[in-house]
Amino acid sequence: MSGGLLVAGTTSDAGKSVVTAGICRWLVRQGVKVAPFKAQNMSLNSFVTTEGAEIGRAQAMQAQACRIEPTALMNPVLLKPGGEQSSQVVLLGKPVGELSARGYHGGRQQQLLGTVLDCLEQLRGTYDAVICEGAGSPAEINLRRTDIVNMGIARNAGLPVLVVGDIDRGGVFASFFGTVALLSPEDQACVAGFLVNKFRGDVSLLEPGLDMLLGLTGRRTYGVLPFRHGLGIDEEDGLRVSLRGAVRESVVAPPVGEDVLRVAVCAVPLMSNFTDVDALAAEPGVVVRFVDRPEELSDADLVIVPGTRGTVRALEWLRERGLAEALVRRVAEQRPVLGICGGFQILGEHIEDDVESRRGHVDGLGILPVRVRFAREKTLTRPSGEALGERVEGYEIHHGVADVTGGTPFLDGCRVGQTWGTHWHGSLESDGFRRAFLREVAAAAGRRFVPAPDTSFAALREEQLDRLGDLIEQHADTDALWRLIESGAPQGLPFIPPGAPA
Repeated sequence: MSGGLLVAGTTSDAGKSVVTAGICRWLVRQGVKVAPFKAQNMSLNSFVTTEGAEIGRAQAMQAQACRIEPTALMNPVLLKPGGEQSSQVVLLGKPVGELSARGYHGGRQQQLLGTVLDCLEQLRGTYDAVICEGAGSPAEINLRRTDIVNMGIARNAGLPVLVVGDIDRGGVFASFFGTVALLSPEDQACVAGFLVNKFRGDVSLLEPGLDMLLGLTGRRTYGVLPFRHGLGIDEEDGLRVSLRGAVRESVVAPPVGEDVLRVAVCAVPLMSNFTDVDALAAEPGVVVRFVDRPEELSDADLVIVPGTRGTVRALEWLRERGLAEALVRRVAEQRPVLGICGGFQILGEHIEDDVESRRGHVDGLGILPVRVRFAREKTLTRPSGEALGERVEGYEIHHGVADVTGGTPFLDGCRVGQTWGTHWHGSLESDGFRRAFLREVAAAAGRRFVPAPDTSFAALREEQLDRLGDLIEQHADTDALWRLIESGAPQGLPFIPPGAPA
């Protein structure tokens, strides 16, 4: 077998990432050597590959669905928003500068098409199939001229396109028809058909509409996936704990101890890698919530200040909201606080930032004996070590260089009293370390909470990916999907007027 597919969507968050991962897991279970690909990703939720390249976490999880190591080829362009108007451009895993949206779409994006196509070609030369994920909607007619992630990549690489629609939002038939009808004749020829996502109820009631859609567009529906809670895999952006629902459904277990443990995560602006707390939410008896008011910290047993793409902005936000004062008061009371990456920097004494915010010297919260200087070169590593008597692995993505002048060593950071700080993302996914850390938190909080002795975060992720593969295998026409991946879009698909504007 040799082939490929582009999974597009009628909207952002239609389920492209999940469907792509599900198709990848279904294929690999059939013995197909498969890889994921997303030409251009916009996300603050990223990951570091073994070669030290930064890519979107969704593509890293899709690679796990394929049972392969993620590489920079799988996400050659990553855009990391730094505000409403600009993003850091990460090319082949390394930052190459900041660009406004106008500057990127005004010419820079089109210049990257050759690089993107070369990465895709390398993957197609190595794997039997490459399952590509689009971005947003392929019918964004204002951006079509410079598109390198939807129809631009499909046309140039000869990929068939499967359009996913979220029926739970409503209007899925209009979205399917309108998506096709706003494409040029050449683009429409690539669109093979549709996949309905998040359907609730009796599929037989939907079938007349699918038949009418076929009559209107000449394109079939390749499957109707039922609504399932907790199937998000390391979401691109948003405030959700992506494994929480899945764990609560599949592991209906009460807390092992007598108490639950409450974790409050400060919902700072430009939050990055919020999936750091997924492993906590996977523990029976741990309740995780995102907060933005100081009173919401009062009953928390642990407060986490997470990573952020705008450390100084997040620090100002904490002060404006009264959360900074609440954190300082909490530390004085010896109540547990954990700072991760940007959150670790915020807890320090001061920050010298001539790179990210360009604000120069900024006072931190003064909770940890740490001074931070922002370097132009970004740190991208996969460290491992030991803490609390347990083996720990993680990954680092930051411009800030920390000079730790005191406290007890903790990973690459430090601990003072019941406050911990580290640049390491993903450390809580190490099961033994997570349990040891939660025991410390519970003791400091006076909670009779006991971590479950057998929670395996890696196993829960694998279970989730298998559930995605099951969805495709059980609710999609896999024979037709196989032919589509292997042979491309059917010939003679009709043109649906009016097509793209001239």
